[in-house]
Amino acid sequence: MRIAFVGLGIMGLPMATNLVRAGHDVWAYNRSPRSFEGTLAGSVAEAVAEADVIITMLPDSPDVLAVVLGDDGVLASAGRGALLIDMSSIAPAAASDVAAEAGAVGVRALDAPVSGGEQGAIDGTLSIMVGGSAEDFEAALPVLEVLGSTIVHVGPAGAGQTVKAANQLIVAGTIGLVAEALTFLAAHSVELEPAVEVLAGGLAGNRILDRKAAGMIAHTFEPGFRIDLHHKDLGIVIDSARAAGTAIPLGAVTAQLMAAARAQGHGSLDHSALLLVIESLSRRTPGQPTP
Repeated sequence: MRIAFVGLGIMGLPMATNLVRAGHDVWAYNRSPRSFEGTLAGSVAEAVAEADVIITMLPDSPDVLAVVLGDDGVLASAGRGALLIDMSSIAPAAASDVAAEAGAVGVRALDAPVSGGEQGAIDGTLSIMVGGSAEDFEAALPVLEVLGSTIVHVGPAGAGQTVKAANQLIVAGTIGLVAEALTFLAAHSVELEPAVEVLAGGLAGNRILDRKAAGMIAHTFEPGFRIDLHHKDLGIVIDSARAAGTAIPLGAVTAQLMAAARAQGHGSLDHSALLLVIESLSRRTPGQPTP
C-alpha cells in the first residue's frame, strides 16, 4: 500500500519505520530533516499526491489543521477516496472539523490517537482509539494492525480524541500519585525499589509503576512523552470538560501541577518529571533523609 506519513517525531518515526518494514511504500514528510528507511518527500503535497492512506502524527490541533487544510496541504493534494488517519492528539472539535472538511472533498477521515509512548511505537504495540465510520475503520485496520495491538473503534468522528483525552487524564493523575507516593516513601527513609515491587503486585499496581517508577527513582527523565505535550493534552481535557459541563477536580489539580512543571523549565523532560514538582512542594531533594 502507498502510505504518506507526515510527522517523524518521537512517536512518528518508529511508527513510519514499522510500516516500511511491514512492506508498505511509505513516503514521509517532516519539517526538519530526519533519517528514514522509506522515501523522504520534499513537501506534504509530494508525500500525499499518490497515497492510498495518509497518516498525520503532529504535536497539536493548529499543526494538524494547517497541514490538512492548508493551501498545499493534505486535502488540496490527496486523491479522492484516499483515507486520512490523524494519529495526533488534538481537540475533539478539531478532529470533527477535519472529518467534515475531508468528506466535502471526497477524502475519508478517521481520528486515531494512540497511547503507549515511544516504546509502544517502537514495538508496534500501541493502543489505538479510533473515531469515524465503521466502514473506514475496517479499511484502515491492515495499516493500524502494524502499529498497535489494541485497536478499537470507539464511535463517530471526534470520539477517538475524546477517549484519548480521558486516557491523558488518567495517565497524568496516576503519574502524580506515583510521584507523591515515592516522595512520601523517601521521606520515611523506605527503600524505594522493594517498595515499588510490592506496590506493583497489589491493587495499587499500574503501568506507571511498571514503566516509569525506575526512572523516577533514578531521576532520569529521558523523554518518551514530554511534559510540554502532556500539558497541551490536559488543556484539551479541561476545555472539553468545561464544554460538556463535567467536573474533573482531580484532573484540574493535576493540570496545574503539569503547568507548574513546565513553568519550572521541565517541559522537554518526560512527563514522569512531574515528580520534581512534588519534591519541590515538599521541599525535598533526591535521597534526602527524614528531617
